[in-house]
Amino acid sequence: MEKGTIVSVNISAKKGEKKTAVPEVMITSAGLDGDAHSGDWHRQVSLLAQESIDKMRQQFEWIRPGDFAENLTTRGIALPTLKVGTRLRVGDAVLEVTQIGKECHLGCEIREKVGDCIMPREGIFAKVLEPGRVAVGDGIEIL
Repeated sequence: MEKGTIVSVNISAKKGEKKTAVPEVMITSAGLDGDAHSGDWHRQVSLLAQESIDKMRQQFEWIRPGDFAENLTTRGIALPTLKVGTRLRVGDAVLEVTQIGKECHLGCEIREKVGDCIMPREGIFAKVLEPGRVAVGDGIEIL
């Protein structure tokens, strides 16, 4: 089993803005508690690898986890290579990958600042199968 680490947990009150890091959060049946993307749909939780963010940091040193509006920033798993249907344990929760990448929407805060957003190419999205707590430093593993 491939394993990695959660390096940042991020939430925001509004869609389309960068997220704020929190030490831990409950993942409910709708997504991260307090996050604007929670709801009854297929993109309840977004994930982006720190390795992807590091590539952007070569040009823009100020970029941090959450700036691409991802809920969970990970290290150690090649997220864009996962297949739809892959199950992941993150902290105490279990997620199922529902989408790889997305179309970038108008008004994306990071894209307006730097002219590019890696979420459409390298981010993944998941729905919640089993709610639970997730915190910075928790493991993420492919089930």
